[in-house]
Amino acid sequence: MSQILDFALHIDKHLQTFALEHGALIYGLLFAIVFCETGLVVMPFLPGDSLLFAVGALSAQGLIRIEYIIPLLMCAAIIGDNLNYWIGRKAGGWIVNQRWFKRDYLAKTEGFFVKHGGKAIILARFVPIVRTFAPFTAGFGRMDYRRFLGYSLGGGLVWVLSFSIAGYFLGSIPIIKNNLKLVFVLIIVVSMLPIMFEVLKHKAEAKKAKAEKDGES
Repeated sequence: MSQILDFALHIDKHLQTFALEHGALIYGLLFAIVFCETGLVVMPFLPGDSLLFAVGALSAQGLIRIEYIIPLLMCAAIIGDNLNYWIGRKAGGWIVNQRWFKRDYLAKTEGFFVKHGGKAIILARFVPIVRTFAPFTAGFGRMDYRRFLGYSLGGGLVWVLSFSIAGYFLGSIPIIKNNLKLVFVLIIVVSMLPIMFEVLKHKAEAKKAKAEKDGES
């Protein structure tokens, strides 16, 4: 876990080193990370928002061609999303009964769907963990595929464009460029806020229900 945290907080330096040492293979690495984070329910811990911001910042430095990487990562996000949907639809029943499966994550994602409906597929792009479990949950719940595909395409385009373009223009500003670690921490914290709010809300509701039950007895 500490290695994953180190990678997330210093992702720009790790990607920069990889790009300098391996050249065009950086495109394959980035595609694989985004694809796995969105396409495999066992990979919710991979970086997403901070990765896209770092990609934009490195593109501004000329290490990555932004005209190549944006459409490539859009494809990775959309293909991964759709793979995850069909995994949930075809094998969801078996997977959720496995000991290694994080049922708490599924429950949080289902709550996200209840609150936001179909547009949860788009909004989930900006929420870690939920981003990975949303397409799986949509498939497991047998959401109409054409409806899912529309949300998936829109969400993938907006997610990749917003963070990579922000990184491209903001990442070259000296104060941001010299403090990217703090920027990544801020991105992670802000993106985790919806989950934190839901957890606190759930605890408050459970506490209230318990108090009402004790009062009746």
